[in-house]
Amino acid sequence: MKLVFKLLYRQVSVGQMLGFFLANLLGLCIVMCGFQFFRDVRPVLGAGDSFMKKQVAVVTRRVSALHTLGVQRAGFGKKQVEDLARQPFAADVAPFVPARFEVYASVRVGGSLGMGTEMFLESLPDRYIDADLSRWHYTAGSDTLPVILPRSYLNLYNFGFAQARGLPALTEGMVSLVGVDFVLGGTAGQMRMKGRVVAFSNTLNTILVPQSFMDYANAKLCPEGTDSPSRLAVELAQPADERFARYLEEHGLEAEASAADGGRAAWFLRLTATLVMGVGIVICALAFYVLLLSIFLLLQKHTERIRTLLLMGYAPAQVALPFHVLSLGLHVLSALIAVAVMFWLRAQWVPTVQSLYPRWDAPSVLPTLLLLTVLFILTAALHFGAVRRKVRF
Repeated sequence: MKLVFKLLYRQVSVGQMLGFFLANLLGLCIVMCGFQFFRDVRPVLGAGDSFMKKQVAVVTRRVSALHTLGVQRAGFGKKQVEDLARQPFAADVAPFVPARFEVYASVRVGGSLGMGTEMFLESLPDRYIDADLSRWHYTAGSDTLPVILPRSYLNLYNFGFAQARGLPALTEGMVSLVGVDFVLGGTAGQMRMKGRVVAFSNTLNTILVPQSFMDYANAKLCPEGTDSPSRLAVELAQPADERFARYLEEHGLEAEASAADGGRAAWFLRLTATLVMGVGIVICALAFYVLLLSIFLLLQKHTERIRTLLLMGYAPAQVALPFHVLSLGLHVLSALIAVAVMFWLRAQWVPTVQSLYPRWDAPSVLPTLLLLTVLFILTAALHFGAVRRKVRF
């Protein structure tokens, strides 16, 4: 085997091998760092009210005189919901489920009744909730009800009502400590619940309760009623889709403000991450092609030597072994350096992210290493197969 290595390595071009090594290293670094950075930042930008959330538009009917006179209903029928869900701009559609029962809420201060009012409740599937869902659950039969309020309500109180009346401003944490007593009444009876504000929403301008509670309470208090949603939550496939605006105009609908700028920013961030990783993969593919051409050129130069070695009794696998070793060695070296570069760069951005978001937990790097392993196995297997076929002529 020493003779085989000596004969076949005699005309190896160091420049070509170095070119492959640097190009492959650059491509792997871009892919790994881009993928890991996106994984690290996504939980921060995609949590709660972040602008990385998918864009959701709240669709309602445009109120007209017919609605005021009661001639035309403001709700959405099943066929209308299905038609909207079939549109190319809609990734998902879910109706707001309203309470079919009456709701009276009161706040107790110091054991005495402070103030109360009639109000409304709605629910949406959990995938549309732009808040922390760790406390967003309800068990049938429980008397504790988690509630999500619009952040605009708190802002109106702090910067409008409280400021005009000389009352103290409230933080989100203070509001979360205040209990709310609910009296729910329907045709089949009453329920008393102890509400707790668990989060505030930036995009959903309604008072939300868990979907499981709404289904349970509607069935228990108003079993004969039917849901007639007046609003729909539409997840847009991409922000600022002109087809969405055209559909609303043609069907007499309108959309509430739903953080369109944030949706555009989220879309551009995902697009940027995809483009960065795409560039890295293209560079890796070009490096693979360069190495393959270099090895094929070596094989072409050594055609006579290879035939001689095969006639001397060497197996094709033995003749191809030096090229396999060369290819595998360059791949392993570039992969190891790419891993080291990724860990070094990650050590630079992790402290910054942690300082901005103290509750952030760094995601695992295992998926990134798995991605590298898949790329490594794929390129090595392609090289091995191509070289063996070439050696066999």
